[in-house]
Amino acid sequence: MIVDLNTNKVIYASHPDLVRPIASITKLMTAMVVLDAHLPLDEKLKVDISHTPEMKGVYSRVRLNSEISRKNMLLLALMSSENRAAASLAHHYPGGYDAFIRAMNAKAKALGMNNTRFVEPTGLSIHNVSTARDLTKLLIASKQYPLIGQLSTTREEMATFANRPIRCRFAIRTTWCIARTGIFS
Repeated sequence: MIVDLNTNKVIYASHPDLVRPIASITKLMTAMVVLDAHLPLDEKLKVDISHTPEMKGVYSRVRLNSEISRKNMLLLALMSSENRAAASLAHHYPGGYDAFIRAMNAKAKALGMNNTRFVEPTGLSIHNVSTARDLTKLLIASKQYPLIGQLSTTREEMATFANRPIRCRFAIRTTWCIARTGIFS
């Protein structure tokens, strides 16, 4: 589905209502729900296996028992697609993990995403599903979150885990960065 984001007009669509697993696109909703909670972005969150048991055995640069700010967790979730960061954000939500998943689904409903369902915050589950039409609504809504735009276009950033800096390098040639440079204009 191709949409003019200035007018929200659909330019082309093929099966826009076909429900499919959405994988890491899930993390965009995760970021929106975190920001909607208005929690302190500089608050350090501890990464503990008891907070992320679903991540057991999944590779991650986010080390167990480390502490990282909520903002850096968002950065890692959006730019490195770090599953442990996304899961940790959900576990540190008011009311916990289950409340976070309910908030994701409530947000989807509020946006009119009628064919969307979230069961976890990372995108690892094939049961996180949506349609191209619904994801367009999500993308349009994400424009109301300047921090998401800032973090998702970051080319390189330093993230600090437990007072130890780790450089995270991000691919410059993402579709978003190419579009922003005007290559597809």
